[in-house]
Amino acid sequence: MADNKKGRDKQADDEERRQRERELEEARDRGDESEPVHDETGERLGDLDEALEKQDYPMMMDELIEAHGNHEVETQEGWKSIDELLAPIDNEQYASADDVRDRIQGLIHRG
Repeated sequence: MADNKKGRDKQADDEERRQRERELEEARDRGDESEPVHDETGERLGDLDEALEKQDYPMMMDELIEAHGNHEVETQEGWKSIDELLAPIDNEQYASADDVRDRIQGLIHRG
């Protein structure tokens, strides 16, 4: 290819096209991957996530503590059990696993 303006423009256009094709291929490859299981904050509650999904809802907080109160999660002050974390909260009703996760995550990150 001649080293002139037209040749350089064609090379630049070809490189841009190849870059777009690479990006599309990468996006298609990522589309085949499954999404990680995270709550809305992007953090996991470990084994508790799966256990919460298996619960029947609605569920009262005292039922949650009875079923999962010994489970520990990492907070800003260190590891705490669900029982300790929810102790200062009045008895609440949770409509779904997401409601429980939101409440726990809010308490973990409070401070």
